[in-house]
This record gives sequence, structure tokens and C-alpha cells, in this order.
Amino acid sequence: MTATSTSASATAPTGFPDTLLLAAPRGFCAGVDRAVLIVERAIEAYGAPVHVRHEIVHNTHVVQRLADLGAVFVEDETEVPEGAVIVFSAHGSPPEAFENSKRLGHTLIDATCPLVTKVHHEARRHARDGRDIVLIGHEGHQEVVGTMGQAPRSITLVETTEDVDALELGQDAEIAYITQTTLSMDETSAVVDRLRQRFPLLANPKKDDICYATTNRQDAVKTLAGSCDLILVVGSETSSNSKRLVEVSRDRGVDAYLIDEASDIDPAWCVGVRTVGLTSGASAPEDLVEEVVNWFRERGTTNVDTVTVIDEDVEFALPSVLSRRLAQLSGESSEELLSLLDDDDVEASS
Repeated sequence: MTATSTSASATAPTGFPDTLLLAAPRGFCAGVDRAVLIVERAIEAYGAPVHVRHEIVHNTHVVQRLADLGAVFVEDETEVPEGAVIVFSAHGSPPEAFENSKRLGHTLIDATCPLVTKVHHEARRHARDGRDIVLIGHEGHQEVVGTMGQAPRSITLVETTEDVDALELGQDAEIAYITQTTLSMDETSAVVDRLRQRFPLLANPKKDDICYATTNRQDAVKTLAGSCDLILVVGSETSSNSKRLVEVSRDRGVDAYLIDEASDIDPAWCVGVRTVGLTSGASAPEDLVEEVVNWFRERGTTNVDTVTVIDEDVEFALPSVLSRRLAQLSGESSEELLSLLDDDDVEASS
């Protein structure tokens, strides 16, 4: 863990926080960064409007900015005119959505996070192998809807240890579990432990389904909680991973609030607080964090430090259909085009 600091020139008023600690990493993960870029580049490549199935990511500011550029957000792909361009959101979509778009002749660009796609592959593999699948996740969340759709006859959704106890499956049944990628690690581990107690033959994921960005941001909050009296999380109410960050802080006895922007801060939260921690969910843009930093500086907070828990360097390539379109428009060579394709496309072409 490392820390860097900057100082404001003003003096914090009595009773107001004098220190603001910024978590690192925070904000956009590679999957969100890719999804937002896909919509921006799709508008560039095909022109507006570009339809997007569901919110591309769960942040109201990001969605509004993309709408201003020419994105049209819909909840059902059948609302989109025949032959139109459509982007499927980062959270993943059920197979029937892809089938509907194909039937309607859409130019389909899939912005599903590759880490969510991995969970989809696991679900289909377990179903092919005849296993019952337990999905740990939150009912109604778009990612859960997409994952359930991969093998609807084989998957049962659970959220709590009580849900595990209510499962009507034999002790010796062949069972595998998968998880929503944005859950709390602590919350999930309790459910997994109960599954293992009930089902000794439980098959685990080859790799933890909770994504690296969720894990890293939760670890950063745990570190902040050891030094802060209050933690603010920048993110929208629709963002599951942002809500989990609030829970992680509160579970460690540190008061925490979810804010969509600086104007949501209640100054009363800061009364008697010396050190505030600040982080943001994986779908929250950095400019919103900067606005919060400025909010504190304007009120006299003198020390602004960054606490780095881990460095992230993950990147995901654009979908091949979009890369090809952009390459055609720019007149790039076949060699340059190959460099734009994601790993699956390169393997398929070799």
C-alpha cells in the first residue's frame, strides 16, 4: 500500500474533516471502460442513433452522456427497428435476446464484459454435463437475468444461507455453483461455505467468479476503513458493486453512504469527522470523484491523500464486428485489422 498527498490552501472549519483519503483502485474497470468505448465508437462508425439494450453500465451520468451523443436505451431488443444497430450491455443478455436480434436483422455489437461471458460459459458447460447449478446473485439484476438464461432448466438462484438451506436437492447430487461477478466477497463466502456443508460433491468454479475489479475495490475499502471515520462511495442506486462497497464499510463499523454526485453529500454526515474515505464503483466516471474532492476542498479540507492497494493494468479488446467496421472506415490494412481483434477472433482466424 502506498500513499501520495496534496494539500489545499484553506483551513478546514472546526468540526469539519481535515483529511480526505482516496481509494486506489476505484472507478471504471476494464469491462466498463470497454462497454462505454463500444457505444462511443459504434456511434462514430454507424452514426446515430445506436440502440443499447438496457443501460450499458449502471451509472446515470454515463447513460445520460451517451444518450446526448446519440445512444437510445431500450429494455427489450424487439423495440428496436429491423436492420438497426444495437449494442448489448456489459451485464450480459440471455440467448433469446441474441436470437431476437438476429431475426430482426440487427447489426449486433455485444458489449458483455468478458468476465461475465466466462460465467456464461461455465453455466452452459455444467448444464451439458448434467449438473444442477446454484447461482449466487441478486434476483432481478440484469447480470443474473442473462446468466439464468444460459441454462434456465438447470439453474437455481440463491442470495442467502437461508436460501441454501431451502434447496430441495439431494446431498449426493452433482451440483456446481457460479456467482454474479459484482457481489461482496464476504457475503458470497458465507453462502459458499453453507453450500459445501450441505453438498460435499459441490463443484467449484475454475477461477473465482467475482471479478478482479470488484475484489480490488472491496479490498481498498477495507484498507480505508482502518483509517477513516466515514466513507463515501460514488455510484448510482442501480449499481450492485457500488452498493456492496457501502456494505463492506459498514460491516467494518465505519459509516458509509452511496452518492451519485457531490450535491448528494449531506454536510451533517461530516460533523465531528476528521478523516473521510472516498471511492467509486466500477461504473462511476472519475470526473464525479473529482467533483467530490473539490467539494471538500472548497469547505477547507487541507489534506487529500491517495491510498493505493493494488495497481490494475487489465484491458479488453473491442468486439470484432466493431473493429472491422472502424478499420474499413479508416482504410487500415488487414495486418492492422488483425491487431484490433479480440483473442477469440484471432484464435478463430488462425
